[in-house]
Amino acid sequence: QVQLVESGGGLVQPGGSLRLSCVVSGSFFSIYYMGWYRQAPGKQRELVARITRGGSTNYADSVKGRFTISRDNAKNTVYLQMNSLKPEDTAHYYCNVWDPMGTQTWWGQGTQVTVSS
Repeated sequence: QVQLVESGGGLVQPGGSLRLSCVVSGSFFSIYYMGWYRQAPGKQRELVARITRGGSTNYADSVKGRFTISRDNAKNTVYLQMNSLKPEDTAHYYCNVWDPMGTQTWWGQGTQVTVSS
C-alpha cells in the first residue's frame, strides 16, 4: 500500500505564488518518476511537470519558466513551486509517482489551486 498526500493548494491572486508538496509513504522499494498533473473542469488531466530520481525534469510548455519541480529523495517528497500564477492555472493538481520498472504507479487525491482576483 502506497499513500500520496498533497498539500499547499489554495486561492491566490493572479501573479501570486504557491508551493505544492506531496509526501509518499507506505510499502515501496523505490520511486523513479515523481510528477504533478492537473485537471481543470471539463478538460483532460495533463502533465504539469515531472522529475526523475536523478533530478532530470520536464515541463509542460504552458508552465515553463514559471513552475519549478524538485524532490527530496530522503523524504520521499516532491514539490512544485508555482510562480506568476495565471487564472488558466486553476485546476485540481495531482501528485503521481512511478516505480523504477515502470510497472506500478500511484496517485494522490489532489489539491485544488484557484487563481482568481
